[in-house]
Amino acid sequence: MIAFLSTAANATTVAPPQALPALAGQAGNVPLTRVSLAYIEPRFKLYLRFGEPVRTLRLDRWRRCAVFLPGAMFCRIRWQANDYGTIRWQLMVMQACTPLDAAQRIPGVQPGARLLLHAEGENQVRAVLECIDGIEAQGIAVIDVSPAYWRTLGNRLAARLPLPEYTAERHAAWLAGGRYHDR
Repeated sequence: MIAFLSTAANATTVAPPQALPALAGQAGNVPLTRVSLAYIEPRFKLYLRFGEPVRTLRLDRWRRCAVFLPGAMFCRIRWQANDYGTIRWQLMVMQACTPLDAAQRIPGVQPGARLLLHAEGENQVRAVLECIDGIEAQGIAVIDVSPAYWRTLGNRLAARLPLPEYTAERHAAWLAGGRYHDR
């Protein structure tokens, strides 16, 4: 018998309110994607460039956890330095998944996400940030950009080819027809 359907057995038992991460794993609730964020001045920054979490939990002075609904798009940037300067730049554009979707295991992203773009190194990260700035300059919300664009951008980065521009026409086409077909 399912616990929440039993009547007489649990009539006198009242469960305390549960935390958001505990609710995410229960049947009948929306599966959530949890993304670790951190900031340790001046050595380490793990932050969101874009994305709209449904909730952000502050774990301590340095760490937070952003929680996303399935289908949500977000971009996480990792920057690390040592005594001699920057040692790592990384940018990932991801999409939160449902339990039935194919997802990749990504450190700091639980239970995983669909990785649309992965940029490693200062030059690649700066190139992607310029593309993001260009999209925002057109008045387009970056979280609404087509997943196919991010995949194309990632493939062009890997092949060292010119990066495509995301135009208002491409965005209108995505919103008109492709939004529910391109996942």
